[in-house]
Amino acid sequence: MINSTSAALLGFLRDGPQPGYQLHKIAADIAPFWTVTRSQVYRELATLADRGLVKREPTGKRDAAPFSITAKGRAAFRAWLATEPEAENLRIPLLLKLTFAEDLPAEQLQAMLQVHYDRHRALLAEYDGLAAELSELPVLQRVTLQYGIHYERAVIAWFEELPADIAPAHS
Repeated sequence: MINSTSAALLGFLRDGPQPGYQLHKIAADIAPFWTVTRSQVYRELATLADRGLVKREPTGKRDAAPFSITAKGRAAFRAWLATEPEAENLRIPLLLKLTFAEDLPAEQLQAMLQVHYDRHRALLAEYDGLAAELSELPVLQRVTLQYGIHYERAVIAWFEELPADIAPAHS
């Protein structure tokens, strides 16, 4: 069985060969739902190649070696897709810091919260814009985008319910 990061890379390769840097860029485009570092991409590609799930194609532009999915890789991807998704594994650094924030001056905490509040408002605006522009997306991609919109609205609502002494300024 393959892990979710490997599955994501195989899924990205279904449309054709891509070099590692492009796969990282594609992953960054869905970052709110699935984050992966550049080093993870290359490590996973090496593992997938060793297992015969992807193959390295001839070097392209900028000496980038594209990878393509093999028949074995497509089968592994379909097998992964058919399994029950594991439970979410949230890692929210802001909440970890908030857990220990009694050691921060209130104004520093408030500034930190403001940065994150503004970031989530910007993401919501971006997703709302995408939803308007991409109304013709296939239904499964639309519902994924809709999840992001609901998530950002929930996070913003949480920020807006924080105690007044640490709450970010609401715009």
